[in-house]
Amino acid sequence: MIRIHRLPALTRPVALALATAAFLSACSTPGPTQYPSQPGVLAPEPGKPELTPQMAAAADTLTKMATLQDRLYRVAAPLLIDNAELCTRHARNLLGFTAKNRYAYPGTYNEAAHVVFGMGERLQVTNVLAGSGAAKAGLRQGDGLVAAGGKPLPEGPSALSQAGAVFGPIMAKQATLPLTIERNGSNRDLNIPVTRACAFAIELGNADNVNAYADGQRVMVTRGMMNFTQNDDELAYVLARTMAHNMLGHAASQRNAATIASIVDNLMRITPDTSMLIGSGGIKAMPGEADAAADRLAMYLLARADYRIEGVNGFWKRLASTYPATVLNGYTANHPGLAARSAAVDKALAEIRTKRSGNKPLVP
Repeated sequence: MIRIHRLPALTRPVALALATAAFLSACSTPGPTQYPSQPGVLAPEPGKPELTPQMAAAADTLTKMATLQDRLYRVAAPLLIDNAELCTRHARNLLGFTAKNRYAYPGTYNEAAHVVFGMGERLQVTNVLAGSGAAKAGLRQGDGLVAAGGKPLPEGPSALSQAGAVFGPIMAKQATLPLTIERNGSNRDLNIPVTRACAFAIELGNADNVNAYADGQRVMVTRGMMNFTQNDDELAYVLARTMAHNMLGHAASQRNAATIASIVDNLMRITPDTSMLIGSGGIKAMPGEADAAADRLAMYLLARADYRIEGVNGFWKRLASTYPATVLNGYTANHPGLAARSAAVDKALAEIRTKRSGNKPLVP
């Protein structure tokens, strides 16, 4: 949905579907821009403003967020691509990359992006979805976006919002985007094939509550939840289950969509308003039947993406034991029906094993 430190997606991607724009938040291979693990130790380049303590602190915040978001994208990538067949209404043709310039970040973070990370007026690739057409075509994190289909791409404060107007008409007519990029001081041309994938934005929640949110279009995992997961399989369990809630339309059917969307919008900020997380945050607990349906679908999403599904129940039981339903605005409080969920996981596990042994498609 990758380990030179990258700038995180701090604002919503330009769009997910090519019909509305051309980007997808996801993971990437290292590019020419080197983001330091300790930004404050770098001296600014000649002609750039002096690196102040405030700027160094802002850069450090961005770097820490990027480390988490890169992991999030890397784990999400096979879930998004390998499950396009199951996403039905949510599958789209995507280019599989995000791009931003310094103006995507507010205040001191804008200056930090410019001085420490070298982001300027031109849009720069921040992430490339592993396994996507963009990745296969050789697009890299740090590449500058010069032109699309021979038409110059916008620069400056409005570049992010204007880019879709360039990409959209091209992609409406063809399945490959001719893209001119700048890398290491010289231009080169790439042809970026579209990638069929589940068109969910994968977002990092900048809060320490242990939770994940599905608002129908986005999947958000909080910093607290990411720190709780012990490996990539466990993070995949959270991502797949949150994707499943979106695919099943649960936010809308439970009349939670607007409330969850407001929480997602808030937690995407670098410094969110944590008062929104007091109590339940206005989110109604998911009914057991709906939760069990999400667990069953999530097992298939995980299996198709080749994640280890035998540990799913153990993870959710450990989470419920550590953060029970009495912990407000935690995951178990929003999804309390553990018994029904565990039964659904066990049933799906048996189904998947049977289908695998019979070489049958992994379709629920």
